[in-house]
Amino acid sequence: MAGDREQAKRIHDRIAGVPPSADMLDSMQGLVAQGRAYDAAMLAMQHPDFYRTTLKNWATPWTNEEFDIYAPLNDYSATVIGMVRDDIDFRLLLSGDILYVGDSALGVPAYNISDNRHYEALDEQHVDLARFLVATTQSSVMGLPVEATAGVMTSRAAAKAFFKDGTNRAMFRFTLINHMCTDLEGLKDTSLPPDRIRQDLSRSPGGDSRIFINSCVGCHSGMDPLAQAFAYYNYSYDEQSDPEGLNGRLTYNQQGQLDPVTGLRVQEKYWINANNFPFGYVTLDDRWDNYWREGINQLLGWSESLRGSGNGAKSMGQELAHSETFAHCQVEKVFEAVCLRPAQDSADRQALNAMTDSFKASGYQVKDIFANAADYCKGE
Repeated sequence: MAGDREQAKRIHDRIAGVPPSADMLDSMQGLVAQGRAYDAAMLAMQHPDFYRTTLKNWATPWTNEEFDIYAPLNDYSATVIGMVRDDIDFRLLLSGDILYVGDSALGVPAYNISDNRHYEALDEQHVDLARFLVATTQSSVMGLPVEATAGVMTSRAAAKAFFKDGTNRAMFRFTLINHMCTDLEGLKDTSLPPDRIRQDLSRSPGGDSRIFINSCVGCHSGMDPLAQAFAYYNYSYDEQSDPEGLNGRLTYNQQGQLDPVTGLRVQEKYWINANNFPFGYVTLDDRWDNYWREGINQLLGWSESLRGSGNGAKSMGQELAHSETFAHCQVEKVFEAVCLRPAQDSADRQALNAMTDSFKASGYQVKDIFANAADYCKGE
């Protein structure tokens, strides 16, 4: 059975990833003895390694398709860390005009929209991210209009991972995986109309239309009208000299900027492979609609305060982040990071529901989840 001191040490180890100092352990032990394990966890979050290690490891897998926890720090993961530090409403993760960079006094390379050297230098120098991350805006340093900013979805790292090549569906899919805790397979609904599915998707793959009707349509009928929000975005790089896109940048067709192929602001990638099914949907703008507000995916808990449609990634990000599933997903991810396991039984599930309620009541502050999870998993 764990005593107060053992519980205090476990809380610190799980929050900061390193053992506490003797003085810190004494202070935390006193709080645990008073039944204030939540406050003890908050105290542990003052350690630099909560930001430099725990939060970095928590956020880094979201920034790449391989879910690589060892990827370098980048503008996506740094922005997550900064938002947690500053107690910013975490729903802005998918819609805010927000970006975190290193303090200019550090002497590292300046933030550059075409490479990641700034953040790699912060990583290599083991900079105290709790002290030296500075909040700024994407619109001020990335050349995006405010209305085109959509939190981490419009970070350079996300663009490199999910807008590079392809059809921009990857950005939507990995946003679901990372921030709604579900892949498309879990949202399949073949009852929805297929009218917004693009031309590039064959209606008879392998010569069998039943595959489309019984499988493909289940994901694409909901995904394609939502992923249309990204119609003006791309990741531009030199395919000959830089095939991996290491020096590429996020691009966005602003008002008056037309794609040479579509003749519209819509990126060419939205019109590729049109001969696969010429009668499919032709993307003409960035209007999105959430078909999942009907059918079985109503259970994701969409906000009644939002319309379920709009233009551009910012409003679509708001649609996702204001759902019940988004809030619960953040709690699940923190629970696994702190407790080192997923929820296993009814007691765990009840705790997750209570933590979700607390998270929302706190103004969507992620520290609240970490503190509650550390309290729950402190040992008995």
